[in-house]
Amino acid sequence: MMILKVPYAEKDEAKALGARWNAQRKAWYVPDGTAASPFERWLAPGDGRDPAPGAAREIKEKVDSYVGKPTVGAHYVELEHDCNPFTECAQCRTTLVASGWMAAHDAIKLMVAAL
Repeated sequence: MMILKVPYAEKDEAKALGARWNAQRKAWYVPDGTAASPFERWLAPGDGRDPAPGAAREIKEKVDSYVGKPTVGAHYVELEHDCNPFTECAQCRTTLVASGWMAAHDAIKLMVAAL
């Protein structure tokens, strides 16, 4: 069993590729006999093999401490300095545009405005 580190925002994509959810471990995994290549971006550190089935493993990810939910998703971008991406910042604008974050943010603004 190969353990995956799949952000909640990408769970449907992983499931469509054949990943399965282990409710006891609360983790996504690649079933034995399934090719691992489609899941490379979600492989846990190392080769992704579970060294001790059933043992608790610490998976580090950015977490919103107020609600305890992962803040890493499909359009997550690590900014060079601590600024608010929702306000215009000349230093971060090129990074946000190049990553696709700005386009995704603009699309959401248009959907909300249409409501």
